Amino acid sequence: MIIPVIDAGLESLIRTALPLAPAVGDVSFDPPSGTWSAQLSRITVNLFLFGVGRSPQPPRPAADRVVDGVAQRRPQLPMIELHYLVSAWAGTVRDEHQLTGELLSHFIMNQVLPGEHLPDSVASPIQLAVAPHDNSRAKDVWSTVGGTIKPSFEVVVTSPIDALPFADLPPAVERIESLLAPRGRHVDSGNGRRDGYRQVASRAG
Repeated sequence: MIIPVIDAGLESLIRTALPLAPAVGDVSFDPPSGTWSAQLSRITVNLFLFGVGRSPQPPRPAADRVVDGVAQRRPQLPMIELHYLVSAWAGTVRDEHQLTGELLSHFIMNQVLPGEHLPDSVASPIQLAVAPHDNSRAKDVWSTVGGTIKPSFEVVVTSPIDALPFADLPPAVERIESLLAPRGRHVDSGNGRRDGYRQVASRAG
């Protein structure tokens, strides 16, 4: 499924951009509840996935490929949206503000998740966008998870769904032959009626 791939790509982007080595801090996808935050002991960037749905963008077009001489086609891929609430957790408010600002800058500057943070199997671009500020929306998310409101922003990830595989296409028609096969002997019945010929079309693939 594409969601774990995107999670891993976002974590890789954040660790490279800040930078945030695993020995220094964590990247978490857990709900930022009060119980969760009370257990933190070092710098943590939280990406809480709170919304998943179909994107209004048109589907990615069908794609063709040839594997071991066999032609294959994948149908159109519907687009999905993932909505993440991004927040930074550190020892002081000043450190949290600095981390939040750096994260916001990197997400605004990267409109596409760079390919080096994704596996080679992901061929289609994965779009990134920082959503406009909506204070009511942020409050709703924080109150739902039972956490304390912190400076945060919403990242919208748009990606084609990867649930539709390539399928083999039938062999292409190479030629069409037209043959004449007699229905029977040519007979004059005396009333003007004659036996003729029937046409047979055969296709070779």
